[in-house]
Amino acid sequence: VLLRALGILADDGTLPPGRVGKYFQVNHMVALLGAALRARPPGPIGIVDAGCGRSYLTTVLAWCGAHVWDRPVRVLGVDRNPAVIAESARRVALVGLDAEVRHQVGSLESTDVRAAWDATHGGPVDAVVGLHACDGATCAAIALGVELGAAVIAVAPCCQAELARGWEALAAAGAAGALAPLWGSPHLRRETAAELTDLMRLLLLRAAGYQATALEFVPHEHTRKNTLLRAVRGEPDPDAARQYAALVAATGGVGLALAARLCS
Repeated sequence: VLLRALGILADDGTLPPGRVGKYFQVNHMVALLGAALRARPPGPIGIVDAGCGRSYLTTVLAWCGAHVWDRPVRVLGVDRNPAVIAESARRVALVGLDAEVRHQVGSLESTDVRAAWDATHGGPVDAVVGLHACDGATCAAIALGVELGAAVIAVAPCCQAELARGWEALAAAGAAGALAPLWGSPHLRRETAAELTDLMRLLLLRAAGYQATALEFVPHEHTRKNTLLRAVRGEPDPDAARQYAALVAATGGVGLALAARLCS
């Protein structure tokens, strides 16, 4: 019932080849996050799905809470696209989870997520997740998780272009440096910037008091965007902020706007 409602299974119960990747993505994410979520203190598990899209992951997590873990999972999904929000609401209603999974139309930058959470569920936000939120939306999800005091932050980045845009500006200005050939090569600039953006995000999360790691959450053949940044609240790493500053300086002086939100 769940997989049909999500559109992963066809009406005849088969798993079409084109949907295998989504099936693996969601299952791997549940496996990677389930233990940390269930380790939270007794009571409902609160999750904000930042840039939720069609809410595949958090609908499955809410289903697990109701039918596998015997523990309520409450979700607020936020997305700027009203059409996907409507589709998400339709799907959760099909499986009887419309009280547990609620939605809000709006961008992460303009929505008062704390107020929306208090109006729909209330209580602590245990986790903030963002599955393939594009470009700056991933940084917005990370910042939101820190600001809400979430114990778990998990994001799968997509189309991270902020650092690449900064390097492109350096190339256009004729800036000199050891990495100038990279700044002027569009394809390599994009690919390298994506990897370094995720490294910078990890360092900023560690500086903000999270034990943060990067890992492959699904095989490459199912999606190229297969990096998961997983962070669990702990103690600030005193070296992380210095490491971030050194990395920015070594790669041209272009950092992430996320740094101002987490380190101010």
